[in-house]
Amino acid sequence: MSVIAGTISQDPAFPRPDGQDRYTISEVAAWTGLSAHTLRWYERIGLMPHVDRSHTGQRRFTNRDLGWLTFVGKLRLTGMPVASMVRYAELVREGDHTFAERRELLETTRRDVLSRIEELHDTLAVLDLKISHYGKA
Repeated sequence: MSVIAGTISQDPAFPRPDGQDRYTISEVAAWTGLSAHTLRWYERIGLMPHVDRSHTGQRRFTNRDLGWLTFVGKLRLTGMPVASMVRYAELVREGDHTFAERRELLETTRRDVLSRIEELHDTLAVLDLKISHYGKA
């Protein structure tokens, strides 16, 4: 497993080995659970890096693209705004000199996630208290 442009490549969970990794949009939709419409939207807004095309113009995704989409899915779960995800993607495309800004975006998101986890722990404690109360009734 290696890190490429902030994504994970060579993941054994990918359906095909590198070099044989040319997926259609419908295959990627099935693998990721995203709709073809969402994948095209990601590309249109700049969240998805350049996707290769076949000689007939059909999108051909690679394992690197699947790794990127996995990472984007994790960012979505954090609650990171789409605009911030697009900014992160732009920074990745700009190159290594953007490491500091990328790191700051991720650290800010990490702080937000930790805050949400704390809120969820507090909420869980309240639920446990109520459940305990009803268990005694």
